[in-house]
Amino acid sequence: MKCKITRNAATILKEMLSKEDAAGKMVRVFVTGNHGDHAHYDFKLDTPTEHDEIVKTNKDIDVLLDKREADLLDGVWIQYFYIPQEGFVIANPSKGNHHHSF
Repeated sequence: MKCKITRNAATILKEMLSKEDAAGKMVRVFVTGNHGDHAHYDFKLDTPTEHDEIVKTNKDIDVLLDKREADLLDGVWIQYFYIPQEGFVIANPSKGNHHHSF
């Protein structure tokens, strides 16, 4: 599976991962809702399970993706924007490029 992270998102995620309470954890992207032609996504800091694939990214951040949701998670893209509103956007361009902002 593949996951892409933008430079802005990598900066924020690395800050989150550097905190003491994040020791030993990785970024997990997961599906919060599936609407047939697209899904909604979220992320959290978590530890791997037997169902996960640890995906190496171009920003030196390992991401956990559940292999059981590979059809929706493969190709996910984590972005972070400062304007018009600061926050993360997670999308999967291979699934119609719907996105979820938070």
